[in-house]
This record gives sequence, structure tokens and C-alpha cells, in this order.
Amino acid sequence: MRQRGDERGWALLDALLDDETGHDLAALAGAVLGLPERGRYAVAVVPVREGARDRPGDAHGMRLLWRPRPEREIAVVALGEADPAAVAALLSDGRPGPGGVSPVVDGLSALGTARRLADAALLTCGLGGERVVCLDGRVPAALVAGQPALSAYLATDVFGALLARDPADRALLVSTLDAWLECDGSAGRTAVRLCCHRNTVLNRLRRLEALTSRSLSRPREMVELMLALDAVRLVPGFPTPSGDGD
Repeated sequence: MRQRGDERGWALLDALLDDETGHDLAALAGAVLGLPERGRYAVAVVPVREGARDRPGDAHGMRLLWRPRPEREIAVVALGEADPAAVAALLSDGRPGPGGVSPVVDGLSALGTARRLADAALLTCGLGGERVVCLDGRVPAALVAGQPALSAYLATDVFGALLARDPADRALLVSTLDAWLECDGSAGRTAVRLCCHRNTVLNRLRRLEALTSRSLSRPREMVELMLALDAVRLVPGFPTPSGDGD
């Protein structure tokens, strides 16, 4: 009887993750699995990879329920007082990654939404990603990654002129933009990060503006550059930013 009850609970949980709806579905799943129908939940998604360690269990006041899928594993996390960053840290401990963690959702009935948001976070890891990441702070990259055809067009439209340049030069310009954005637009801090002179940073950015026909001083054009930079990271076939000083 206990085995039948467990199987029923897992089936109900899978239905919630797949956005199925039904009368009192969340209440039934909570009753069978011993979970509160309303509460703080998150969902984590990790690809199935060879050499990965055992799936993490309950820790730090969090309860994790794992559901296997053909190419990935899904963890429903009853957070308690924890936050999604704690989930990412737990999954990163001894596990090769990548992985995506959703924001907090309210109740079992929102697990389908959380699963989709976790999938979106996973997309921002790109090919060969080794980190488990939260969606918070990565929404623009998730929007770009979720539209590969549009992202490829954006990357070509913005950075197309760079493709005709030497690979080392184009990677240098793109990585300088990346560092400048990470340093909140400070040329001085960017120079320290890239081990070069402040004027070198400014000269590279001016060259980038000329090649892309976009100005970093115009908000709309800077948004295009930022989104195109995410596309460069996430769309195969474009130069990956890599820091280099001169």
C-alpha cells in the first residue's frame, strides 16, 4: 500500500511539472507526498551526465524530490527559509554542472511554471557550461537563448563586421566590451581587470562602436550591444569572449 501511495504521489508530481491541471491536483500531491500545498518552492534542472555524483539530498532545511527524465533530472525543492542561490550552491558541490534553478514560486500548483523557468536558466549556461545558475539576474540572456534564430540574426547584425577581422582582434574587442559592462561602464576598472591602460580600453570601445555602428552612449543601441553579446556567448559559431591585455 505504501508503494502504491508513493507511485501515485510521484505521478501527481510529474503531472504538476508538466502543467497538467485537475481538480485538487496540487492538494492530492501534497497530501500523498507530505508536502504543503502552499509554500516556497523552486525547481532545478540538471542534464544527465556521465561521472556525475549521487543526487544531493535534503540539506539546510530544504527538501529535494528528484524526478528522472530521459536527458535531464528535475528536482522539486521545498525551500523552507532558503533561497534559490542555496539550491545552486548545493547542486554545485561535487557535481560537474551545468544546471538551472528557478525563482521562488508559491505552491505546488506553480511547479510547471517553475520548471519552465529552470529550463530557461539552464539555457543561459551555453555549450560546455560548468555552473549551476539561478535565473535571477540572467533573464536577458534567457530571452536570447530561448530564440536561437533571432539571436543568430542579432549577433550577425550587430557584430557582423567583426567576422571579417582577425579572430584574435575580434575576440579582444568583444571581451573588452564584456569586461566594461561587468565593471559598470568604468574604463579605469576595466583596465585593471584586463591588465592594460585606461586609454587602451577607450580606444578598443571606440573601434567597436565604429565596427558595429552602435554607440555605447545611446541607451537603445547599448541594449542591442548587450543582447548581441549574450547571443555571441550562446549561439554556436561566434567568437567566445576571452580576456587579453595589450
